[in-house]
Amino acid sequence: MQHINFKKLYLSVGLIAIATFSTSLSIHAQAKLNVVLAGLSHDHVNLIMNSYAKGEVNIIGIAEENQVLVKRFKERAKLPDSVFFTNLTDLLKVRKPDVVLAFNAIEDHLAVVEVAAPLGISVMVEKPLAVSVKHAERMAQLARQYNIHLLTNYETTWYDSNQEAYTRFKNDKAIGDIRKMVFHDGHQGPKEIGVSKEFLSWLTDPKKNGGGAIIDFGCYGANMMTWLMDGAMPISVTAITKRIKPDVYPKVDDDATILVEYPNATGIIEASWNWPFNIKDMELFGQSGYIQAVNANTLRTKTSNSNNYTLVTAKPLAKAYSSHLDYLSAVLKGGVKPGKDLSSLENNLIVVRILEAAKQSAKSGKKIML
Repeated sequence: MQHINFKKLYLSVGLIAIATFSTSLSIHAQAKLNVVLAGLSHDHVNLIMNSYAKGEVNIIGIAEENQVLVKRFKERAKLPDSVFFTNLTDLLKVRKPDVVLAFNAIEDHLAVVEVAAPLGISVMVEKPLAVSVKHAERMAQLARQYNIHLLTNYETTWYDSNQEAYTRFKNDKAIGDIRKMVFHDGHQGPKEIGVSKEFLSWLTDPKKNGGGAIIDFGCYGANMMTWLMDGAMPISVTAITKRIKPDVYPKVDDDATILVEYPNATGIIEASWNWPFNIKDMELFGQSGYIQAVNANTLRTKTSNSNNYTLVTAKPLAKAYSSHLDYLSAVLKGGVKPGKDLSSLENNLIVVRILEAAKQSAKSGKKIML
């Protein structure tokens, strides 16, 4: 029988285990996205800073010319001076990220794509995609020409409730065909809830933001109804906007109601800076039942033969769809194809068309045919 040197065997196994563990750590480290931030004036940037603090993402560059913002985030996130640049063009000459994340005014999204796309760098912007159809079409043309991903991030995309409502409607046929879709989105107002002054300055600028509540919160419903309708273009859009607080928001609307017509269904978007509390919910009325995504985790359902509503907790999402960073990582690695999903370019081109038609309708007082 061959003699076994157990001391050497244990040593070898130990070295293999250490090597395997080291490789695992390396793979995990590489799994984190290397991102560049275009702008810091959108308050959603606080979410990516939280992810950075937790070690979930690598921020390898930030393009921001406002030195007040630079100082604020440098101190908050303990970021080195070498990370900061005054413009995206200079930054991308020396840093090669996996993706650029835009946290600037909606009007400036086009400029981000114009810089990143020719370098083959994908872009994710905060909602909505663009201030106008003209901007959106130019962005799409660049994305297709240079074969990059151009995605849009909405908070509601990562809600367990919305995804389960969609599955129950589409896959389980739980409520039959949709007849009405109602979306309530907004809060008491950006000034009232205390957004940063840098965010407020462009959020209430009709040129920089494209509008007020009609853009800020109208986009959520337009995004989800386009998803529910399989990317179909609506027949028409009709909208009413109001300035309930003209002393607070003199340049833009602070309340909007948008009616979106489909062949056999109607979508109603109620977007406002005048809600008594924060709200982002979705109601689907079908032939045989009702589903409401009450909040991020809760569903409220009722069938035509039931006298009572049922409240349930939605199932947790698969990791690739649980956050914008997980989704981005999956898309960039080819594991997820955006198709016509909530973040996709195809969906969000239609969203911009709906919003532009809504603004035209509110201004003219007429139904806008698409």
